[in-house]
Amino acid sequence: MNLLQIASLLLVMAAAFGTINYLFLKLPSSIGILIVALLASLGVMATDLIWPSLEMADQVRSIVTGIDFSEALLEGMLGLLLFAGALHVKLSDLRDQWRLVVLMATIGVGLSTAIAGVGFSYITGMPLLVALVFGALISPTDPVAVLGVLREANLKKSMETKIAGESLFNDGVGYVVFLVLVGLAFPGDDHHASGVADAAKLFFQEAVGGAALGVGLGWMTFRIMRLINDYSLEVLITLALAFGGYSLAVWLHVSAPIMAVCAGLLIGDVGAKYGMSSVTRQYVDGFWKLIDEILNAVLFLMIGFEVFAVAFSMEAFTAGLMAIVLALTARLAAVAIPVLLLKPFREFSDGVIPIMTWGGLKGGISVALALSLPENEWKSVILTATYMVVIFSIIVQGLTVAPLAKRLGREPELM
Repeated sequence: MNLLQIASLLLVMAAAFGTINYLFLKLPSSIGILIVALLASLGVMATDLIWPSLEMADQVRSIVTGIDFSEALLEGMLGLLLFAGALHVKLSDLRDQWRLVVLMATIGVGLSTAIAGVGFSYITGMPLLVALVFGALISPTDPVAVLGVLREANLKKSMETKIAGESLFNDGVGYVVFLVLVGLAFPGDDHHASGVADAAKLFFQEAVGGAALGVGLGWMTFRIMRLINDYSLEVLITLALAFGGYSLAVWLHVSAPIMAVCAGLLIGDVGAKYGMSSVTRQYVDGFWKLIDEILNAVLFLMIGFEVFAVAFSMEAFTAGLMAIVLALTARLAAVAIPVLLLKPFREFSDGVIPIMTWGGLKGGISVALALSLPENEWKSVILTATYMVVIFSIIVQGLTVAPLAKRLGREPELM
């Protein structure tokens, strides 16, 4: 299948499954599409067990594995999704929560990676460095999944800013940590760091370089948009920034996710206030909300179908079940430690830790990173465990975080 046929198939199926969800399941759109896709996938597998001669599962599997999910997300959809998400997070709101966001995106990611990695090594017996790679890819919360659920959850603004801001930044930091650890665990791979000095240099280059590029491109785009009063052209300019900036970051070997977040934050706040007319703001906002919704639907559809790429064995399935508990424990530490560090300086409600722990959803980025790993004896176990954590996170946590927030988050979080 060529690119146009694949895109057409994904859009048709996303629309069809979205309609089924809207008419029957009535779940939040992205989660509903994922559940319908997962049920359809399991139905095809069951059909093959009953009528093996049909070989439907093999045919669908060949189509699914023919789509490079890792490349499609990490080098295609992710830039647009992160830019769209950052565009709707205001710097003024983020400024009030920056200490917690920074601590969770740095110390939190590091703690979570260590806890999940050491625990997974103990569970499976795999080498510690390889297990830390699993810890790195499962630690960041997925901004795509988080922001999709936040739209339905009706959280208070300060809580929404904490979760959304942290997920946007810890995704970029987690991706850089993943690249560093992959280079250390699989030194034969020629495009990653292979030593501690190289790892430190790569981390600085990716993180700082990505932020500098995002701010620079965002500022240049803002200055250009100030000279223009044509909403269609300005929407096109923001699209060019998201696409072109992400591609430039990949070419320069700096963090493309961090670039997209920084550029999106600048355009969504400074650019919207001082570089756009009210009409342009309305069109830019509407355009990126649509892009976000459509790509979210396609992404969650693809996650549902990726079950065909996962090789389930009893050993891997057991490791996956334990990895769910491990990921939640690591997430709890990643939230609780930064909150406890800041408690002497600011007041939090009792609900902040459980809500942010349960609201830290994993998503397609973790699956894409697991699929991108070099071939090795542990890859199938890592992929199976990652997929099980992601499915549990999106479906179980995603459907219950709103009721939890309503029960625990009613009193003011910050005095």
